Amino acid sequence: MTDIHAQELAGRYVALWNEPDAGLRRKAIEEVWSGDGIHLLQPPAEIREVAAGLGFDSTALSAHGYDEIEVRVARSYEEFVAPGEFFFRPRGDAVRLRDVVKFTWEMVPVGGDEAVGGGLEVLVLDGDGRITADYMFPGL
Repeated sequence: MTDIHAQELAGRYVALWNEPDAGLRRKAIEEVWSGDGIHLLQPPAEIREVAAGLGFDSTALSAHGYDEIEVRVARSYEEFVAPGEFFFRPRGDAVRLRDVVKFTWEMVPVGGDEAVGGGLEVLVLDGDGRITADYMFPGL
């Protein structure tokens, strides 16, 4: 496996969620994820509760491959970053254990310093150091 520095990868990963240029965002996605990579999101508690009420014992939202991941990242950008209210930043806690990188990130108001949201990211890398599975746990 390539020599990937965990904090540098966390920085690149978070930066693409803030990228305003759609072309550069797509390029960053292709550099960070493998072509068959998957992004799995643990949905908010209210969605999990509705799913449980319908008989689902687990819920995960997923985007698979570059096109679906691009839509997912673009929607997040449009909702949180584009209006000029928030930006995302990695915390300085990224660690790597073989092919797994774990780190936390924050959502911060523009012009502020205190996080109003955030989450835990667990990335599984392929032999080239690109993401094959991305497990996102927001709200932490």
